[in-house]
Amino acid sequence: MIQQRTLAEKVGCTGLGIHSGLPVRLNLLPARVDTGVRFVRLDGDARHETAAHADAVSATALATTLGSGPGSIATVEHLLATLSAFGVTNACIEVDGPELPVMDGSAASFVHMVRSAGVVDQVVAQPVLQVKRPIEISEPDRKIRVEPARHLSLDVRIDFDHPVIGVQCLSIDRLGGAVFESEIARARTFGFLADVDAMRAAGFARGGSLANTLVLDETSVLNPGGLRYPDEFVRHKTLDLIGDLALLGFPLRGRVVVDCGGHALHHRLVQALLRERDAWTLRDDIAGRGRARLEAPVQLVTA
Repeated sequence: MIQQRTLAEKVGCTGLGIHSGLPVRLNLLPARVDTGVRFVRLDGDARHETAAHADAVSATALATTLGSGPGSIATVEHLLATLSAFGVTNACIEVDGPELPVMDGSAASFVHMVRSAGVVDQVVAQPVLQVKRPIEISEPDRKIRVEPARHLSLDVRIDFDHPVIGVQCLSIDRLGGAVFESEIARARTFGFLADVDAMRAAGFARGGSLANTLVLDETSVLNPGGLRYPDEFVRHKTLDLIGDLALLGFPLRGRVVVDCGGHALHHRLVQALLRERDAWTLRDDIAGRGRARLEAPVQLVTA
């Protein structure tokens, strides 16, 4: 049995939206038990609230977007991945723009924010979504599968026709905060120089630069510092996957295998899981018998 978790205190940052190019202020705040992770878009005196759940997904092109109209918030996956990896189940996320700040293109700044705020265990048990039977989604040249496992484990493969990338694979046997921080969080988003003009004409990547994106020309990486990991590209795809899986609304216990995935494919798996109720169970005493309250005191988690 695990406990629900929230942040110990408020923490904030400012940055630039990678697609909108607009400055944005982000605040992470503690939340009561059973709140879940919720986004609040601030627009003057107006507040538009959206749950971090698959039902709220409105777009998956180049990023995951929640909500619609004036309440929509894009590029949520890196922060959601961080909160999920550190077991934060209840949080309020305030944003005063149309998307989260991209920071340096990775989740490293969000890890720093969570560690700066601290995390507290709350005195209510947290159900986990335990996979009971496999589900697979296949498309031409790509597929994603989830199958039973004791912990959340990930196997990710990508294949790009580019000399710097090619075929890359990454396996994570058991995801947790320490593994996320050391193996995944610093991997940056990437794109190709040849696509920049078309992306900007379509309303994307207007805030993109070498400061927040790995940019590749036909043969090489243009960023002066090079790569942070030899296989940084597949690690970033794994980061995106973790953030998209967080939209299940429960911690996941299962093995997820992805071949050439992306936000749209990830979302199809999440939708299929939630739809096929016989494929999983909510594991612990909460399911069907009410919420179990724990006697242990609240503890500050720093590692």
